[in-house]
Amino acid sequence: MSTFLPPPVRIYGVPMDLGQNRRGVDMGPSAIRYAGLDSRLERLGLTVREGGNIHVPNVEEIRHLMQIPNAHNAQAIADVCRDIYDAMCKTIQAGERAIFLGGDHSMALGTVAGALTRAERVGVLWVDTHGDFNTPDISPSGNVHGMVLAALMGRCPPPLRIGDKMLQPDQVVLIGVRDLDVEEKRALRDVGVRVMTMRDVDENGMADVMRAALRALGNVDAIHVSFDMDVLDPMVASGVGTAVPGGLTIREAHLIMEMLADDGRVQSLDLVEVNPILDERNRTALVAVELAAGLFGQRII
Repeated sequence: MSTFLPPPVRIYGVPMDLGQNRRGVDMGPSAIRYAGLDSRLERLGLTVREGGNIHVPNVEEIRHLMQIPNAHNAQAIADVCRDIYDAMCKTIQAGERAIFLGGDHSMALGTVAGALTRAERVGVLWVDTHGDFNTPDISPSGNVHGMVLAALMGRCPPPLRIGDKMLQPDQVVLIGVRDLDVEEKRALRDVGVRVMTMRDVDENGMADVMRAALRALGNVDAIHVSFDMDVLDPMVASGVGTAVPGGLTIREAHLIMEMLADDGRVQSLDLVEVNPILDERNRTALVAVELAAGLFGQRII
């Protein structure tokens, strides 16, 4: 009798802090690795392969690059995300699953664009406090980490478009949203993206929210999960740059990962926005490790 071996998991770090204006998030990959991600996954019987870090320049090195009005560091972010895109494509070609450790959420320009190169139809579960659906025209801050989802749908100008395929509204579901800008709300409604807010979680419970999300992604064969750690309540995860009260509990977050594991379609994961400077004893990174373990096979019994 043959024994099924799950595909190997390739881990990349993306020490990106160019998409926002609060320093420290570039240390997120090191914090999560220090929290024991590799060994945690290996204890689940997985083959873990280290992909190293994608090179990210310091903000002081990129002042000579072309700038886009109200999209800070856009050219440098796009250059990094093309390398991330290439790494994701190579991982897919090797038959591996992927975890990308952030860094700020702007790195998902590369991870999601790379995931869309799969032969199968791909869906994205975007777990985040924020909608990340601003554009340079409407963004209050000009921070690219708040434009990523809009850019993936082709709503931002070059260079904030990576790869040949654009994400379609029926390919993505947002969960845990509780902090949207005024124009961003209008844009999400106009496009018709499925948004499951914290009110949905409060009224219906996470299990029903996840069932609805998976039904909405019922026409896809593979799922990419982009998990921003600021979706958690600051009492659970204080080490993030844009903490907002009223977020997910640890059990709600675990349930997301456990139900995704049961679903079986997840092929890649972003864990982003861990900022150890703002953390307490690396607690947020430790939570990130446990969530990854839940997604990749950890069971209560």
